[in-house]
Amino acid sequence: MRSAVFSVGTEILFGQIVNTNTVYLSQKLNQMGIDVLYHETVGDNPGRVKEVLARLLTEVDLVITTGGLGPTQDDLTKEMAAEVMGVELKIHEESLEKIRSYFVKTGRAMTENNIKQAMLPASDGFILPNDAGTAPGCVFEKNGKIVVCLPGPPREMQKMFEDSVVPYLHSLTNEVIYSDMVRVFGPGESQLETMLEDLITGQTDPTLATYAKEGECSVRITSKRGTLEEARAAVEEMAEKVTAILGDTIFSYHDEDLKDVVAKKLMERGITISCAESCTGGLFASTLIGVEGISSVFERGIVTYSNRAKVEELGVKEETLQRFGAVSEETAREMTAGLKKKTGSRVCVSVTGIAGPDGGTPEKPVGLVYICVDFDGKVECKEVRVRPVSRNWIRNYTMLMMMDMVRRAIG
Repeated sequence: MRSAVFSVGTEILFGQIVNTNTVYLSQKLNQMGIDVLYHETVGDNPGRVKEVLARLLTEVDLVITTGGLGPTQDDLTKEMAAEVMGVELKIHEESLEKIRSYFVKTGRAMTENNIKQAMLPASDGFILPNDAGTAPGCVFEKNGKIVVCLPGPPREMQKMFEDSVVPYLHSLTNEVIYSDMVRVFGPGESQLETMLEDLITGQTDPTLATYAKEGECSVRITSKRGTLEEARAAVEEMAEKVTAILGDTIFSYHDEDLKDVVAKKLMERGITISCAESCTGGLFASTLIGVEGISSVFERGIVTYSNRAKVEELGVKEETLQRFGAVSEETAREMTAGLKKKTGSRVCVSVTGIAGPDGGTPEKPVGLVYICVDFDGKVECKEVRVRPVSRNWIRNYTMLMMMDMVRRAIG
């Protein structure tokens, strides 16, 4: 099935809000095996809404609209969809009563224009209840084409989509779609695709698709089969082939974040951890602390940004700093050793580097980082040359490198 996501709202075009609905719907539709061919956005102009919707329906089977279901005069998405699809709207008494009840419960007066929200398809479609707001959604079905009208507020839209639209879309096919997202740290997207080229070339089912985000990549494996068990088995079989190629660069088979994978390993095994950060300025600690329950194993996080702090907090030798510099393997090793002595944590991880934009030299450029991890006395120190995209990029990628080194160290 081919689809389009159609957002209606002048506030989107003005940049007054971020259009998260399109991202959400595109992810969900692709997970269901429904191809998203177009993203369209127009303002609250009935003529343009009607024009764009009519055009989209000449090229796709399904259009999902968001926004324009409110009570005001410029909320006309549903009305324009009805005109394009040739479907009559009429008052849906059950929805109208629900809207009235909502205003009674909230102690507010219902104005006449709210009745407009209960104007819904009289035929060739059905109503989508809104359990998170006032505006019902609806589905138009005619001549092999489908238009789904959803509210604009993300909380309302997502609940309506999950509760009503997902089961409906699943009912349109006898096949079941199952997918898993394999998360990878290390290879870039182009390298990842090259590594998997033999599997990607000529693929039918399961299918592989690579994705990139800041500092990491993912491989989505999707299968469409007669039963869920068959689809899951096909995905798992392909995941084994992917694993044989990518090895331990894979940190999750079920779309988990790296921080969650690391935290889970630490907590399940009761491994305590402390960190000492220079260039990342506490980013590693704050990221790990964002995981619920991490207090059971996270002992301490120290930001030793200056040379003085490295000496006083971690016992780094003055002569080491003078001879090798703050950004050096020697300093990173002494930071970790001092942290181990101070905290006694089973995992101690330290980092020192140049985040920029200033401070680099030909010998030590911006993006040069040293990370050192000690797990139960086994020490590994790594030099990393991070692409100097920006200060925040360097800090974030360095934090991910620290997470990945901890993951690999504890196994």
